[in-house]
Amino acid sequence: MDFGLFYTVTQQTNAVVERFGKFKKVARPGLGFKIPIVDQIAGRISLRVRQLDVKVETKTKDNVFVFVIVSVQYFVIPDKVVDAFYKLQNAEAQITSYVYDVVRARVPSITLDNVFETKDDIAQAVKLELEQIMDDFGYGIVKTLVTDIDPDANVKASMNQINAAQRLRVAAVEEAEAEKIRVVKAAEAEAESKALQGKGIADQRTAIVNGLKESVTEFQSDVSGTSAHDVMNLVLMTQYFDTLKDVGLSSNSNTVLIPHSPSGMNDISQQLRNAMITANEVNKQAGKSQAKQADQ
Repeated sequence: MDFGLFYTVTQQTNAVVERFGKFKKVARPGLGFKIPIVDQIAGRISLRVRQLDVKVETKTKDNVFVFVIVSVQYFVIPDKVVDAFYKLQNAEAQITSYVYDVVRARVPSITLDNVFETKDDIAQAVKLELEQIMDDFGYGIVKTLVTDIDPDANVKASMNQINAAQRLRVAAVEEAEAEKIRVVKAAEAEAESKALQGKGIADQRTAIVNGLKESVTEFQSDVSGTSAHDVMNLVLMTQYFDTLKDVGLSSNSNTVLIPHSPSGMNDISQQLRNAMITANEVNKQAGKSQAKQADQ
């Protein structure tokens, strides 16, 4: 018991003064006076904002046990110091009970994934419940926060595996799309290259044919008594010697030479001519045979 004449109250604190055990007044911060023996300081109460962390174990809708940690920031309302001092013996125990009640009423109706998404809604529900109840006891609620949602270790490992598998699937799809683009582009480039190469070969052969045509015409007009066959043999002979020259100049040539005596040029041209004539005759005979079978 305090039997002194004077007393002091610190900042953000109120003192409850009783006279013969009955409430007398609330002493504000500063120096105070009381009658010794008659008056006494029954207690001091802080007006500062305090925080209480409540860890609640509950079950979600999909039967996963989680620990939900709710932080409640509360304070004593200055005008209701008497209610806070006399009506409620243990404010933290009271707040804890209501937090348990609200969390265990809401979380079991929500799946685990939605618990993470709706944690602000849970915190707001706790705040509304506490504001209505604690105001009657002289306490105000500043803020409630769901600071942590901690599932079982095995559940967290499973969730991480699911997320990893989803990311791997997305990566595989992206990699396949990239490979597809590379293959398509390579095929398009090859097709374009082949088309250009074919066009070049066609242009080259056209130029050769036109050149040979002009050479034959000019040679026949300048040299009397020559035929187109003679001119073609001369051209082939010229190309033959040009090829031998090119092969001789290269040290890394992979050219395969067929019989190449001067008389062999005539034999080669004769063999090509005979092969073409034979092919034409075979095609004619095949056509006649098919027509005869159709008539029968």
